[in-house]
Amino acid sequence: MVGALGALVAWLGWKSLGWPLIHDAPIMHYIAWRILQGDVPYRDLFDMNFPGVYLFHMAVVRWLGDGDVAWRAVDLGVTALASALAAALAAPWGRVAALGGGLFFAAYHLASGAWNAGQRDLLLCPLLLAGALGVARWAEGAGPSALFAGGVALGAGLTIKPHAVVFVVALTAFIAVRAGVVGRAVAVGALLGGVVLAPVAVGVWVASLGALGAWREIVFGYLVPLYSRVARPSDWLYFRWQPWIAIGATLVISLASLAWRRGVTARHAVVMVGLAYGVVHFLGQRKGWEYHLYPLAAFAAVLLCGELERAGAGRRRLVFGTLAVGLLATVWLLGVKGVEAADSPWIAGKERRVSALAAELAARTKPGDRVQVLDTTDGGVHALLRARLAQPTRFLYDFHFFHDTDRAMIQRLREELMRGLGARPPALIVLWEPGWPAGGYERFERFPALAGWLASHYVLAHQGDGYRIHAKRHDS
Repeated sequence: MVGALGALVAWLGWKSLGWPLIHDAPIMHYIAWRILQGDVPYRDLFDMNFPGVYLFHMAVVRWLGDGDVAWRAVDLGVTALASALAAALAAPWGRVAALGGGLFFAAYHLASGAWNAGQRDLLLCPLLLAGALGVARWAEGAGPSALFAGGVALGAGLTIKPHAVVFVVALTAFIAVRAGVVGRAVAVGALLGGVVLAPVAVGVWVASLGALGAWREIVFGYLVPLYSRVARPSDWLYFRWQPWIAIGATLVISLASLAWRRGVTARHAVVMVGLAYGVVHFLGQRKGWEYHLYPLAAFAAVLLCGELERAGAGRRRLVFGTLAVGLLATVWLLGVKGVEAADSPWIAGKERRVSALAAELAARTKPGDRVQVLDTTDGGVHALLRARLAQPTRFLYDFHFFHDTDRAMIQRLREELMRGLGARPPALIVLWEPGWPAGGYERFERFPALAGWLASHYVLAHQGDGYRIHAKRHDS
């Protein structure tokens, strides 16, 4: 069974070597490039992600470049690290548990397709697993240094996804209960002392750039009260969700076996806290996007094969047989998902659109020109990255302008966009047809100031595949 997982990882890994830089990652690359060019995050670039994401992509762009091969290497490296940490957490339960858990996480990611490469929730997984490993080692007798090291990893995770604070709080409660009265303050202090390091360092960096006020306004003026409520789907089913039936059933059997033989250890408890956090991480973000499941998959990997070797050695045939069926079903379903994801036509279509738009922009602009793209994740910003073009405003996306339009914050954002376009009229404006969470070209009619300004100052210059390029008018 572990061999089947290994074969699946090798096969999917080979098929993934040609994955392009696509979807969300190019947007983060573009922000990183702009920051490296001297722009200030949040103040000059309106985005809701946390600074750790920018620092990670800045390092990639600066040291490895922004091409497909560099991003493929980064994604495989992060996957290998997360798999190794999952294996380390499962190691006390046997070689099958460790190897199977690590291979499962790699297979799960490689089956998810190019658009999930390097997603922020994937970047979070090694940090969550390292934090859990530090707490587990402390519970098994290691000193406070293990907690401190785990805390440093968790703190780094907070700079990528602040939702990890839920996991930090849960682990702190676990430590407080387990430590007892005498060592409680030292143990909790060691963990939290490590946790605060990265957030404080990142906060100092943002403040040194003069972006603290703009970041605070985005988080508390837009992200928390408005964006967090956008697009809670009525149907959270995503592409090829069926592997989670087999994964969930296998986990239930494994946990039931563990409880029946009364084999729950402190390490098991820490991993189960992580499993519960993975559920909260997915449901709490209210979007239903597939990559929000990565933390759940990471902790599921640790437990998935944990009982297999023991059940086989103890000749518990029913447990062993059901675990075997569940794992083989998981391998099969991930294989089917991986094959379809590897040949996904929408990825190839997006690549073609990005290349076509980048070529159009290069042909229609000269050095110093600016181009405003009104898009979400369909490739407009990726084309700007390829063409090395900046925008006249700080807005990378357009969905901010089309939800909660009766709120004062959205009205201020609309007014800011119009002021920016008026102050530095771009050579070109690119409108993308697909809106998010809904709508097509007609959504721009719901922004009368923009529609009117576009009609009076620009002319349609090119109709592309899913986008329109408007050029600045030069007549009277």
